[in-house]
Amino acid sequence: MAIVLLMTTCNALAQQYQPSDSILVESLLSEARQEKADTNWMVYFARKLTDIPYVAKTLEKNRREQLVVNLRQLDCTTYVETVTALTLCMKHRQYAFNDYCRYLRLLRYEGGEVDYVHRLHYFSSWISDNTSMGFVSEPNTPQEAFEATQHLRINYMSTHVGQYPMLVANPAWVDAIRKTEQALTGTDVVYIPKQKLSNTPLYWDAIKDGDIIAICTNKRGLDTSHIGIAVWHIDGVHLLNASMIHKRTIEEPMTMQQYMQKHPSQTGIRVVRLK
Repeated sequence: MAIVLLMTTCNALAQQYQPSDSILVESLLSEARQEKADTNWMVYFARKLTDIPYVAKTLEKNRREQLVVNLRQLDCTTYVETVTALTLCMKHRQYAFNDYCRYLRLLRYEGGEVDYVHRLHYFSSWISDNTSMGFVSEPNTPQEAFEATQHLRINYMSTHVGQYPMLVANPAWVDAIRKTEQALTGTDVVYIPKQKLSNTPLYWDAIKDGDIIAICTNKRGLDTSHIGIAVWHIDGVHLLNASMIHKRTIEEPMTMQQYMQKHPSQTGIRVVRLK
């Protein structure tokens, strides 16, 4: 099926998508309007979008930056952004494909400016920008749950340019990426250590169904290594995520604590909640 490039007249924004993407977005929103008003939309849409193939770097395939709308292939970030944009549509009673695209643009880019260097590549930047937009908050309560501190030292993209095709093609952009990294470096953020994450009232209060979970990492130059959406089961909190291991979007069968114990570089979780 041919790719559609739509140029909007309001801001000359190039949107890249296939007709099936716009049809699916409006179908999902139409179906959701039949659900109860108090539905947890983050969990609802995350589950609606399970079993979609995992494909990395779907935003890195163009010669110039465009608003890519791709519900046929998802990575962990585009999965969370897709679910969040659909949820914002429901919260604000806006059900058209263009409404969805507007929220996706505002979520993905600093100030909503579709440009590679304004894309929120690091999730700490994503949290900060979307907090300033009024879309999310990082509650960090109860405080006793968020007992560990991560001191950010960010430089991964500027020191691994070869992993980013659009940076390879546009080396002049590296300086702007480096400035973003320098702005993040030195920031202290609090998180729940993975060793402490348990199925107890303290963590029931700290993590709610539908929260965005950002997994902190000790990998040099990075802040987070994976993101997903929290959902509680009887045995503990699980992660809805686009999984490189499972090669698809999935509701993890193991608890988040069990999942993280299998990944030594993962240190704990930050919790981000839609307002």
